Amino acid sequence: MTEQRSGFPRRDAEGRVLTLGDLLGVSLAGWVVGVLALVLLDWVVTSFGSGEFGRANGWLAVILPAWLYWEDFRAWEFGAARVVAGLVAGGAGLIAGLAAAGLAAGLPPLVSGGLGALAFTLAFAVVWFHGVRWLARRTG
Repeated sequence: MTEQRSGFPRRDAEGRVLTLGDLLGVSLAGWVVGVLALVLLDWVVTSFGSGEFGRANGWLAVILPAWLYWEDFRAWEFGAARVVAGLVAGGAGLIAGLAAAGLAAGLPPLVSGGLGALAFTLAFAVVWFHGVRWLARRTG
């Protein structure tokens, strides 16, 4: 359990992300890559005369962070702690994301959805990281 895998984010021997900073850093980098990919895709589509720029769904930027969270979820031992923490973090992330997207409702979907995806990414990471560790100590 004390052995650590090399790479980034830093992980323990079971494959769990070690620090909140690593989880936030990698998930935010994934969000940025997702937003850039959406901007590029939207630009290509609009350059062919198929709609207006900014109409892509910005929520798609959450794909890479969600993949990271799924991998961390899988690294935790099967049990109630990871399921409950995942559900609570997902709910908190969804509420934060919908609130952020709602506040930006007048902006193009690429921007409002991207802000929603950002809020989801941040809220999920914080609640998941602390929640799964707290619950694992309580149940394990």
